[in-house]
Amino acid sequence: MTQSFNQPPLSLTALGWSAFFGDQLEPDETGFARLRIATVHRSRLTAESEAGPVRINLPIHANTTDFAVGDWVLADAETHMFRRRLERKALLQRRTEGARTQQLIAANVDTLFIVTSCNDDFNPARLERYLALANEAGTNSVIVLTKVDQVADAARYQQEAAALQRGLTVVTLNAKAPDAATVLAPWCGLGQTVALVGSSGVGKSTLLNTLAAKSREDAQPTGGIREGDAKGRHTTTSRSLHAIAGGGWVIDTPGMRTLHVSDVAAGLETLFAEITELAPHCRFRDCTHAHEPGCAVQAAIRAGTLDPARLDRWRKLLKENHTNTPVQSGPRGNKILGRRKRR
Repeated sequence: MTQSFNQPPLSLTALGWSAFFGDQLEPDETGFARLRIATVHRSRLTAESEAGPVRINLPIHANTTDFAVGDWVLADAETHMFRRRLERKALLQRRTEGARTQQLIAANVDTLFIVTSCNDDFNPARLERYLALANEAGTNSVIVLTKVDQVADAARYQQEAAALQRGLTVVTLNAKAPDAATVLAPWCGLGQTVALVGSSGVGKSTLLNTLAAKSREDAQPTGGIREGDAKGRHTTTSRSLHAIAGGGWVIDTPGMRTLHVSDVAAGLETLFAEITELAPHCRFRDCTHAHEPGCAVQAAIRAGTLDPARLDRWRKLLKENHTNTPVQSGPRGNKILGRRKRR
């Protein structure tokens, strides 16, 4: 977490502390150190504090998978012995194939930069998955289109991305150019936290190096892409918190080729608002929007105001979310998580 720019002593506000976290403190906890998780390893945690980077001492048998980069924790001011984690303002998480618990991606993120490039990596269906994830977490989303210097006209990509969700902000940039930080500055102010997600090879590590003004010695490794399919190789292998030259914080994440949707019903409703708002106007309450008479969704498709491809992707994600979201069964107070049966 070495900084490559001159940074004044940090305040809690500069670290991202707000009244949301302060209101959680009990009267006997005001003397504890307030630390923000910077890295999560198998057996240890590091954090940022007002005095600089510290290592958190964990109790025996503590499980570091319960923590996410960006979390706020309380610790003994002298020994840095962990006391408790504060409730999160936002939590980005995903369920991996076969896992019974969610994998924590990042906590207390104000804005999620969903990074994709103006080449074969651009995939609306995958971008929708990231948007559903951010919507469910209560995090603002910005789609960042990189490699604009490698295409004659990026307008097509920008228009297609902007159509994925109402009010969605889409920016275009060259991650290697110095003005990339200026383009993203509105979301990177003092105490603000952003996270970078996207598949490998789209320029996340390059963008992080630009935002954090990292020197060549401190820079995150970057990698190219295969010319045949525009696929990249993983250059970031773990999540970490980095200071941004403008006063904010950025969380880098490993590239994710596959993102399964789970527990994101509200996120999908926001993502596909043009469909969910039409559904109550269908003649039948249990309308599948496929062939029923009086279907408002099919009427919108015939009128040209709804893209049929969006309806197909909505159906697919809705079904996937229903299948992947565990259900609780068993007596009250002894609930057991289980999988829905596939039909």
